[in-house]
Amino acid sequence: MASAPSSTSGLRRPDSGPHLPDDARHLVKILVAGPFGVGKTTLIDSVSEIKPLHTEEHLTEASVAVDDLAGVRDKTTTTVAIDFGRISLGGGVVLYLFGTPGQERFRSLWAEIAYGALGALVLVDTRRLDDSFGVLGLVEETGLPYAVALNVFPDARPYTDEQLRGALDLEPGTPMVTCDARDTNSSLDALITLVQHLIERKDA
Repeated sequence: MASAPSSTSGLRRPDSGPHLPDDARHLVKILVAGPFGVGKTTLIDSVSEIKPLHTEEHLTEASVAVDDLAGVRDKTTTTVAIDFGRISLGGGVVLYLFGTPGQERFRSLWAEIAYGALGALVLVDTRRLDDSFGVLGLVEETGLPYAVALNVFPDARPYTDEQLRGALDLEPGTPMVTCDARDTNSSLDALITLVQHLIERKDA
């Protein structure tokens, strides 16, 4: 299974506050999308150079009928609007990361959150592939270029790249990498894969 390239040596992780670096020239809005419980909040937490903004609420009994917890029984909170973080790449590129809610009941927020984005990183849990179809459909409807990041879970079954691409119905040029959303370098590499894909499309 493919892994993202290790390209994090030129990254800066300042802890000095919310100010943009002096060499910031290209400000890029990126969506971090995926189904409920796939790890979007975790990924943004792992890479953001500023304190991330979260709009999480505790799951209650009232949500049992609408939030499918199959495969994510330990989850106790859910994003109800957005997560937001920021990371500076080399060459003056700064990514603004917008994590989208994963449930169907928040679909109405999608157009507003997606407005102005240049691309999306779609997280996928291979234990729950069917849950990814709705989000992939939304991304494709907006016309956003995207990359797929397979978030690694220890109890996931092994699949080949061909099996996963076929199951997700991905176009041949759509990047697909593995990542661990808890790990900073792994998450950054997945984001860099997306940025490289956007650059290649622009150059083409």
